Amino acid sequence: MNLSEDFALETLLAAARDTDGLEDFGPVGFQEPLGVLLDAYASAPLNELGRMILRGAVVHSLRTRLRSNYWFSAHPEIARQRIAAPIVVLGMMRTGTTLVQRLLAADERHYAACGWEIGEAAPRIGWQPDTGDPRIGDAEAREEQTRTFAPDLFSIHPMYAHEAEEEIMFLADAFLSHVPEASADVPSYRRWLNTADFAPAYENLHRMLQLLQWQKQRRGEIRSRWVLKTPAHLGYLNELLAVFPDAHVVHMHRDPADTIPSGASLNTTLWKMHADDVDPHRVGAQWIERMTWTNNRAMAMRATLDNESERFTDIAFSDMVSDPLRQIDRLYQKLGVDFNHQTETLMRDWLERSNTERLAPHRYSAADFGLSTSEIRERFADYMARFMNA
Repeated sequence: MNLSEDFALETLLAAARDTDGLEDFGPVGFQEPLGVLLDAYASAPLNELGRMILRGAVVHSLRTRLRSNYWFSAHPEIARQRIAAPIVVLGMMRTGTTLVQRLLAADERHYAACGWEIGEAAPRIGWQPDTGDPRIGDAEAREEQTRTFAPDLFSIHPMYAHEAEEEIMFLADAFLSHVPEASADVPSYRRWLNTADFAPAYENLHRMLQLLQWQKQRRGEIRSRWVLKTPAHLGYLNELLAVFPDAHVVHMHRDPADTIPSGASLNTTLWKMHADDVDPHRVGAQWIERMTWTNNRAMAMRATLDNESERFTDIAFSDMVSDPLRQIDRLYQKLGVDFNHQTETLMRDWLERSNTERLAPHRYSAADFGLSTSEIRERFADYMARFMNA
């Protein structure tokens, strides 16, 4: 295959169809964002491995769409699944969102998507809930491969097959997400996203949660509400709350002088997986621009809400790290949920288990990415003035 064919739309659609012989990709609206993304990938400075990985990711998203539509057609009751009053954890990357989600997921009253479910949400054709599911073993193998071959990535954001994981891939399956710009230098796609309609991405998220909830219930898992988490939701609060009008949002806060370099470090690691010549300063410049854009949108949206204090719980990263269960108790009080002894025990057990694994330290500085602490804090002065005492 020559380079021009790597990201040819019809070639990728055909590759996805060939997996199961399925034809229905669902709503055709996904083709515009996909086309913009493929054009950006085709002109990006990717190496051979990067082209293979990112091309495979597109095919995987298309295959997920095919299989999802198959199951919705075969079982119309999936579309009647109600996603009731989810708790949505968000904030800039590296603000403790993962800690909050996984603690909340330890509460047996909550649904959460495990890493293996995020990796392959749509069951394979012929799936039965009472038989072994090959998706689990495949996810366990991916986790081990990442530990072995991408230890830097795993130390920055460990992704476990059997832990709660963020749902950003369900936005990526609609080809509307910030995953591509975190993975490669795709300026044309970045610009296009700034004015793109993200409603289809959130509709796809809702649809995938319905599919996962249906599967969980068929396995005998009956819970009251979902715990969701994706930092990128921060820039799309209007779209999020339009699809989940009864959601409660947990907004995490941390000094941007800590979060921006950390996020840039993660993105630089991802870029280097897909390209040979990566300028960390370019990554840093793009990342601070995206976070400024995202944060400004979130602040503007929150300022329009009449019932903001009811819809949002603000938690400082330092408070979450120093006394996590106190912050969960505060959240539950606002939600009117009993923080009972059983739940506290489960969460303490999870904290103890999570502290047993020692990952490689994640070291970085703002200067590594052409940034400075003063520049970052100046960019986010309004945010810090409003939220750093949250």
